[in-house]
Amino acid sequence: MNPNPAALSPKKPANTIALPYWIAEFAQIRTAGLAALAAVIIGATLVAVTAAQRHDADADLQHATRLRDTAHSRYAHVDSEKRDIRNFQRRYLELRQRGLIGEERRLEWVDAIRQVQEELQLPPLSYQIEPQQPVRLEAAMDLGDYQLRGSRMRLHMELLHEMDLFDFLGGLHGRGFFAAQDCSLKRLAAVGGGQANPAGAGGASGAGAAGGNLGVDCTLNWITMAPNAGAITSAPSVALATGRRP
Repeated sequence: MNPNPAALSPKKPANTIALPYWIAEFAQIRTAGLAALAAVIIGATLVAVTAAQRHDADADLQHATRLRDTAHSRYAHVDSEKRDIRNFQRRYLELRQRGLIGEERRLEWVDAIRQVQEELQLPPLSYQIEPQQPVRLEAAMDLGDYQLRGSRMRLHMELLHEMDLFDFLGGLHGRGFFAAQDCSLKRLAAVGGGQANPAGAGGASGAGAAGGNLGVDCTLNWITMAPNAGAITSAPSVALATGRRP
């Protein structure tokens, strides 16, 4: 039996590709390369952790700065209030004593009218006081926790001449705070005794003449300031006109 000639023939060597020299020599630097790669990974991790910690530190710093600014603002506000109290306490007590701050003082207003009437020796007069109402100013004013209130008084009197009206209002200004809303004068037909008080009205009698030549009707708004309790906020407001003269 003849052997297969193909089996007896020698095998041809397979085609081989020459590798670069650095691949053949990589085994020599493999340890150093792995160490360098590990160092890079560790360094990148440390950089990321440091950046995160720095971000948290910046956030904490901003929060602490805001707290400091808030505390400083509160301290400055309190210090400013202390200075205001120290500077305006005397004026506040003076205004409170004169009746601007606090509840309305109708008896003192009536007593002031009586005193001015006696000093000027004016004929008898009559008055009516309406319920107290909030005051609406022409220009906005910051009153803090206080509310401006007005008690409208309708005043009727007889005078000898026009200057008595200015003297009367000037005397009242030294005894209280009010705004003259309007005044009307008319000459009386005959000189007679003082008119009787209208029904439900209060009155003050003078020590001087019994009658006058002029009839005067004035509307005065007595002004007070009191803490805003909201008890009369639903009532119609009084428009306080400034700069108007009788």
